Amino acid sequence: MLYRGSCHCGRIAYEVEGEIDGVIECNCSTCRRKGYLLWFVPRDALRLSTPEADMATYTFNKHVIKHRFCPNCGCSPFGEGRDPSGEAMAAINVRCLEGVEPADLTVMPYDGRSA
Repeated sequence: MLYRGSCHCGRIAYEVEGEIDGVIECNCSTCRRKGYLLWFVPRDALRLSTPEADMATYTFNKHVIKHRFCPNCGCSPFGEGRDPSGEAMAAINVRCLEGVEPADLTVMPYDGRSA
């Protein structure tokens, strides 16, 4: 399935392909404060519709995940990193996807606070 996502103002827009089997609700300091519900996909499943230069990036703790956000509206539609095997991954904030109702998804808690 193809999904379209964006930040609030539309400056960052993208498409992502895959099936949302469930999402992760991480309790780390950033994810908890921002209310992320994350769907992990291979990075090549994410196609940016806007230039990467239109995004800002935030990293913290181990600095392994690039949390992308819009410098205009502040919305954080996705992040980028690598899984334990080294594969490039994207963490899609499903709250930024068109037509996706978070209440309909299986939410799996993740203890990022202790990781």
